[in-house]
Amino acid sequence: MEANQDELPPGDPAESLRMIARERAATGRRLTPDPRLLLWPWGLAWLIGFGVYFLRFGPDERVYVDMPAFLPLTLLLCLITLAGVITGVVGARAGRLITGPTSRQGAMYGFTWSVAFCGMAVLLSRVSSVLPVPSANLLWAGAMVALTGALHMAGGAMWNDRIVYVLGVSISVVNVVGIIIGPGWHALIVAVFGGGGMLVAGLVSWLRMAR
Repeated sequence: MEANQDELPPGDPAESLRMIARERAATGRRLTPDPRLLLWPWGLAWLIGFGVYFLRFGPDERVYVDMPAFLPLTLLLCLITLAGVITGVVGARAGRLITGPTSRQGAMYGFTWSVAFCGMAVLLSRVSSVLPVPSANLLWAGAMVALTGALHMAGGAMWNDRIVYVLGVSISVVNVVGIIIGPGWHALIVAVFGGGGMLVAGLVSWLRMAR
């Protein structure tokens, strides 16, 4: 019984290599979560949350938009929690298709985020109460952003993802610049360049994956 043309192996070794590369890339795309769903929720959370922080706690304690003092932090925490849930669901769905060490790495890395942020929040809550409001806000924001940048760099190094690593470096640099400039401006800088940087990184990663 003769084989169909589609069932015959390619006669050209170069074509065989190209076919293998195409299948490998297609498999990678199926197993890799959409980077927009991983980065855009956080980018929007930072852009909106820190933007509201700037409007309520501006430079030199200026209030651009009058609102309750608790609202910016409450909104930011709610947005960050929502972003964490979205990315957690996306990562869990992708993880179901992967077994072995890679799956364990992803689970441990996600658990690291939760433990690190909980520990940081407990520490800051004990220290910030003795500081003036502008300094306390800067301490909370600066510490959380610094932790985010470090975890992004660790994740980029672990997964050999240059975009994620560069994003972590960029977040860290933006955070340091904002801290040096001072309270109020830090929130604006993190909102625009930190949150905006995540949106750009998600788009770039998606375009690269699509190619």
